[in-house]
Amino acid sequence: MSTGATGLAWFKSSYSGSQGDDCVEIAITEQAIHVRDSKDPTHPPFTVSLPAWPPFVRFAIQQ
Repeated sequence: MSTGATGLAWFKSSYSGSQGDDCVEIAITEQAIHVRDSKDPTHPPFTVSLPAWPPFVRFAIQQ
């Protein structure tokens, strides 16, 4: 887990690739899930609301 410039506690998603090059990091807050590409942590993350997170993950793993 790492803390970025945003002050959020980031960790690698369990859905990320095992080779280390396809890493998606997430940070969970009381209001939302924040998602970023670990290869470019300076790029602004996008945010998914807590109710939207399960459908988002289902959609993402089907792709």
